[in-house]
Amino acid sequence: MPQTDIPSQFDVLVVGAGAAGLYTALCLPEDLQVGLITKETVSLSASDWAQGGIAAAVAPEDSPSLHIKDTMEAGAGLCDRSAVEFLAEQAPSCIQSLVNLGVAFDRHGNALALTLEAAHSRHRVLHAADTTGREVTTTLTAQVLRRQNIQVIQQALALSLWLEPQTGKCQGISLFYQGEISWIKAGAVVLATGGGGQVFAQTTNPAVSTGDGVAIAWRAGAILRDLEFVQFHPTALTKLGADRFLISEAVRGEGAHLVDNEGRRFAFDYHPAGELAPRDVVSRAIFSHLQRTAADPATAHVWLDMRPIPADKIRYRFPNIIKVCQHWGIDVFNEPIPVAPAAHYWMGGIVADLENHTNIPGLYAVGETASTGVHGANRLASNSLLECIVFGAQMAHVKDEVKRMKDEVKESEFNLNPLTFVLSDNQWQSQQAQIDALREKLPRLVWQSAGICREQSGLEAAIATVETWQQDFAALLLSQFLLSLRPNQPAKFNIPDCERQLRLWAETRNLLDVAYLILKSAAFRTESRGGHYRLDYPQPDPAWQVHTLVQQRQWWKSEV
Repeated sequence: MPQTDIPSQFDVLVVGAGAAGLYTALCLPEDLQVGLITKETVSLSASDWAQGGIAAAVAPEDSPSLHIKDTMEAGAGLCDRSAVEFLAEQAPSCIQSLVNLGVAFDRHGNALALTLEAAHSRHRVLHAADTTGREVTTTLTAQVLRRQNIQVIQQALALSLWLEPQTGKCQGISLFYQGEISWIKAGAVVLATGGGGQVFAQTTNPAVSTGDGVAIAWRAGAILRDLEFVQFHPTALTKLGADRFLISEAVRGEGAHLVDNEGRRFAFDYHPAGELAPRDVVSRAIFSHLQRTAADPATAHVWLDMRPIPADKIRYRFPNIIKVCQHWGIDVFNEPIPVAPAAHYWMGGIVADLENHTNIPGLYAVGETASTGVHGANRLASNSLLECIVFGAQMAHVKDEVKRMKDEVKESEFNLNPLTFVLSDNQWQSQQAQIDALREKLPRLVWQSAGICREQSGLEAAIATVETWQQDFAALLLSQFLLSLRPNQPAKFNIPDCERQLRLWAETRNLLDVAYLILKSAAFRTESRGGHYRLDYPQPDPAWQVHTLVQQRQWWKSEV
């Protein structure tokens, strides 16, 4: 391929370089040639932002059976027990693997330090101060960069899956890289692109979290599950001009209080566990309290008071939170932090089994992109990093499968004559303005209609709006060009600021699809359960203790 040194074929392509993608790449056998694709750099992912820690039953007074019980309870009746058992039972050995790789978890003497988070019955959350995700991903990145069989392809964007027409097998991807679109073959493709928090106006996720893997897989015919279940973190820093920085649940686990403008611990009005109730309960408590008490609930906040925690412990456990709050003029030792809920984690995703297979042969999904059944309707705190590691490790067992599929991938004549897309300055400015407007309007619409509390009329109106926006987007000249490309047809672009604009186009397309999927799924499930709360159906319904499944534009209930 011109101007690049990327091979035209890998044994395995891993899309995404957070904890799931990095650990997957490390666990694949070293005699397989692996391409690791990330649209940013290998250090920028949602995993990198994970503060609280990683859950595992490693204490003498704990056990996998207790971890299983807590996870099942948090999942509100929709966890797959076999998947939860697998997660909890594999957790201690996976923690040991991370320690062996060099992850420096906090310790008390020689013992691993453990903290408590909401809905856990034991102290079982390992941490590295309040930057556990960064410690894990930094260590994994260093290991990946040492591996001769892994080629990291940075600032590259996967656009679509490349399916073999006769068999429907995934045989590679189309990739936007260095100003061109090319097609890369692989014996297996692993999607590990994280979540889609950027579809909401208020989110703790980084800018890269645009639901790419879920959208790409859906368009290729993958079966998706439980997309209505979004976890809203109760305590994101809420200050004018500041990003919605997550204030870890571990802060409340260590003793911080959630208070209103009168200094009252109002969370106990909504649940006997107060600020340590499950996240969805605490988020709704804040939402409901602000609806009742704030002049403008959309911009209002409550307060998280860290002062009940000893100052030395705050310095030891939460140095990054101290630093970020200081940057925004908040002294956590002398004043509370303004907080409000924000979209945090997507429980739904691409249906995947315990070895990460999807319904498309040759396609695997790992981490937040996948729906393995471990989270159900509401994820237990600190099971997310754990899921990335436990299921990433499973890719070590598919070596023979990948080699067989690699041998089945047919050689193609690679087309070396790219099509060129050209627009005049006036045409391009008009296209850019339309895409920018969609990117700005969409998250506000989804936050208002499918945020913490939902109801049918708002969901239906939002679905109609998104469908209109999808049609407008498809009518753009750039969309018409890109959507008409045939498999194995390369392309290049004569447009200003090509790298940024193509990424904006691709992410906006993915976010429009993700918005449609979440809205339709939320309208389909006529009950409240876990991270999905309907004002018009406020109670769980036993008839809905099933999964929501979607393929293409068909929704149905799983069998009980």
